Amino acid sequence: MTDDTATASRWSPRTLAAQALGRIDEQTRAVVPPIHLSTTFLRDPDNQYRSGYAYGRPDNPTVREAEALIAALEGADEALVLGSGMSAATALFLALAPGDHVIAPAVMYWSLRNWLRTEATRWGLAVDLVDMADLDAVRAALLPGRTKLVWIETPANPLWSVTDIAAVAELAHAAGAAVAVDSTAATPLLTRPLEHGADIVMHAATKYLAGHSDVVAGALATRSAGPLWERVKRNRSTLGQILGPFEAFLLIRGIRTLALRVAAASASALALAERLAAHPAVAEVLYPGLPAHPGHAVARRQMSGGFGGMLSLRVRGGERAAIGTAARVELWKRATSLGGVESLIEHRASIEGEGTPCPPDLIRLSTGIEDPEDLFADLDRALRAAHA
Repeated sequence: MTDDTATASRWSPRTLAAQALGRIDEQTRAVVPPIHLSTTFLRDPDNQYRSGYAYGRPDNPTVREAEALIAALEGADEALVLGSGMSAATALFLALAPGDHVIAPAVMYWSLRNWLRTEATRWGLAVDLVDMADLDAVRAALLPGRTKLVWIETPANPLWSVTDIAAVAELAHAAGAAVAVDSTAATPLLTRPLEHGADIVMHAATKYLAGHSDVVAGALATRSAGPLWERVKRNRSTLGQILGPFEAFLLIRGIRTLALRVAAASASALALAERLAAHPAVAEVLYPGLPAHPGHAVARRQMSGGFGGMLSLRVRGGERAAIGTAARVELWKRATSLGGVESLIEHRASIEGEGTPCPPDLIRLSTGIEDPEDLFADLDRALRAAHA
């Protein structure tokens, strides 16, 4: 058992995040570890690298700090941080071989869905997109011996559908496939996918982990470092996908307030969802915390401490009213991304463009840490004005 594993087993995720594993710089006794910006490291006189570091493209001390923290939060054997969420996701798919079959959600993060339907197939992967909430559909799509990876996103952007990780993992493992979970919206504070049977968990760390809309980063964490994981590590080193040290420092800084931010955003999102469900201008609220949500029972089982800060509204009046609502807010910011301290709103179908499965009447909300009364009042005014 490593020191980090022992630490992770002793303290709660909230404590681990707040203290960033509690490490102290041995040279200065600083409670905040230094940023190591060097791109190269000195050899020993006998030509060895006993420090463990040789060059900045495959490795960096500050990057290792971020990786150790994320691994501890996920209960993982190892973690890697990369230059973006897309870099993390594609690094895993590119570690597969041409001809391998993968399964992913029909509705998921648009950029990755688009990449799977275009570039991944050019690489030679066979891709099936299915409704991950439908276990029969997952079972039917599995090709024993050929399916190598089942990709889950839960809650899934932008409909916030919920996948039963344990049930899908059981089906996938029986067919010889690994399971990876995009847990960006849930964060390690609400769901730890490895505990539900997943093999690898991914985060667009730009979002909740960093949390301040000032870092672009991605992360992968694995239950065990098998052959697939080793190929991911080699690819990151060879292709230069590592996160920069300054960004790694900012990511660690963001994670230290993760528990407070996620709790505040989750509480506000639930309060907004409950009030907006009764709003005359809203046709439907998509939020796993609502009992009417089709994935609510599964979410209650695999999410602990809240249902996240993300929700979507389907606006009465269709696309025009949805776009009109987003145009009229003052407090909510009309911007892409999610998981920051500021609340964001966007008409998602406009962002995704042609071929999107996102309904045209949908607006996506990323709830920040502002006063929820102010957030509701701003949305209420905008919704009513769009229908005037």
